[in-house]
Amino acid sequence: MIKVTKQNKQIRKSFLDNANLTFNFAKFWDFWGPIFVTFSLYAGIKYFVAEARYIPSGSMLPTLQINDRLVIEKLSYLRRSPRRGEVVVFKSPHSFNKELISMRTAPLPSGFKCAVLSFPVINFFSGLSDPACHAYIKRVVAIAGDNVFINSEGRTFVNSEFIKEPYVSNFCSTSKDGFNICRSHEITVPPSHVFVLGDNRPNSLDGRSWGALPENEILGRAVWRFWPLSRMGSL
Repeated sequence: MIKVTKQNKQIRKSFLDNANLTFNFAKFWDFWGPIFVTFSLYAGIKYFVAEARYIPSGSMLPTLQINDRLVIEKLSYLRRSPRRGEVVVFKSPHSFNKELISMRTAPLPSGFKCAVLSFPVINFFSGLSDPACHAYIKRVVAIAGDNVFINSEGRTFVNSEFIKEPYVSNFCSTSKDGFNICRSHEITVPPSHVFVLGDNRPNSLDGRSWGALPENEILGRAVWRFWPLSRMGSL
């Protein structure tokens, strides 16, 4: 009889312990569960579907103004390659260009580190940033197999044909003393690559400096400006 009583006490204690554990987990999940799900959905949507980006520089003027907010969609390039004229966001050439990587004094940051450094609060501290974690935005002017030539004015010739670019209003010019900040560049775009330029030709770090862009480094296609409201619309 005593033996049965002890066993019952052990069963009751085990039941209560499990109940307390379940209750504590329920309390934990009630608070953290929605936050976890929200961030998971946000991360999933950002990584696979679309994300918002802002424009920090004037390299795409006049098409994109500094502090414009854009929607970058990521589904199109799962089915096809980029096309000429499309505006794309891609990983920093400091993360994939061999020459730029060779100039680093520290190992390339991990994807996790770049994700942390991209948070607005952390990104505020310039000393924590890494050029390999930045994202660039440019326009595709040539695709795989194209021979592209950009003259010293920043005007584009693809397969020996001059390309009209109504989105470019600021070309390079030569000063009276013969100085020109731009230089001509010619390249045949390799397979699975594109060639990109900024619309603001005298003020853009683009393919003229680091060559062709691998398609697998492209994060998505800029499709919609949602801020400022006065210029909201498709790109």
